[in-house]
Amino acid sequence: MTSARTRGPVRIVGAGLLGASIGLALQEKGVEVQLADASRAAVRLAADYGAGRPAADGDAPALVVVAVPPEAVAEIVARELEAFPDALVTDVASVKSGILAELTAAGADLARYVGSHPMAGRERGGAVSARADLFLGRPWVLAPHDGVAEAHLHAIEDLALDVGARPLRMDAARHDHGVALVSHVPQLVASLLAARLVDAPDAEVGLAGQGLRDTTRIAGSNPELWVQILGANAAAVAEILTAYRADLDRVIHALHDPERVGAPRTVAEALVAGNEGVARIPGKHGQDRRFATLLVTVPDEPGELGRLLTEIGEEGVNMEDLRLEHSPGAQVGFAEIAVLPEAAHRLAAALESRGWSLSEPGRNA
Repeated sequence: MTSARTRGPVRIVGAGLLGASIGLALQEKGVEVQLADASRAAVRLAADYGAGRPAADGDAPALVVVAVPPEAVAEIVARELEAFPDALVTDVASVKSGILAELTAAGADLARYVGSHPMAGRERGGAVSARADLFLGRPWVLAPHDGVAEAHLHAIEDLALDVGARPLRMDAARHDHGVALVSHVPQLVASLLAARLVDAPDAEVGLAGQGLRDTTRIAGSNPELWVQILGANAAAVAEILTAYRADLDRVIHALHDPERVGAPRTVAEALVAGNEGVARIPGKHGQDRRFATLLVTVPDEPGELGRLLTEIGEEGVNMEDLRLEHSPGAQVGFAEIAVLPEAAHRLAAALESRGWSLSEPGRNA
């Protein structure tokens, strides 16, 4: 066990996915974690999973992490600042400007508050979905404000590093616009696309492949939570959606008369812009990097995927990403393995020699 940078005890208010995951990661570092939640059952469950112990009267935390639904964050942060006058308080909500404004209006002790946001999550919430490695390699944004001491910012950066995240600083307004672009708008777009399936004939839905699964994966998220998140960041989300609507209107206009002069160009430019945008999405370790991919056919039998991953490791190749495709009823699935370009041909030859069937080796991701 490596020594922790974070000075405990750490009190976590909110024993859901993020709170419990932070608790699990800190417990692995040997940091004492105290769990609090409006639901005693949630605390018991998170404690059973090893995320910490239930908070008790007389606790004196050095750090408080507020991980509650967005609409309650400012109130809980203010309460924790008052209850623990010697503690530093942070929150992990996905919107920062509104919380800071509410705390300022309430006269809270902002000198001991640092807003932060780990860019991590899962489609399903609760302690049952918590993972100690949830934040591994993910950005953890700190939103500094006037009056907060540099030492307090370093303390939250230490927290981020202890759970495996990459701390970075960004002012609240820029953070909120950024998460609208990369998280909040994609959630709405995925949900609206998935909603088209509700009344679609079964025969048409049955044609679905990996493309639809990829673009609608996050549509399974909690609606109640997302209503709060989108409401808290409404202006930034609406701004981006308005621009998106303009792009969509141009493509729709072109498709209404695809033979019209300029229509093919309009569609092509939309697709090319998409290519350029995808190329900017950070890859492994937050770097803009293009990988080569291998498409491996995997028999639908117990242990076959595990065997594939083991043999990739035996070849000494680091797998940068993995995507799986398997249609219901099919006897095989497909594993799309992303590796560094210089390793692609060597790995393809090695896997084929081991009996695996590959398609399009070395294709750029």
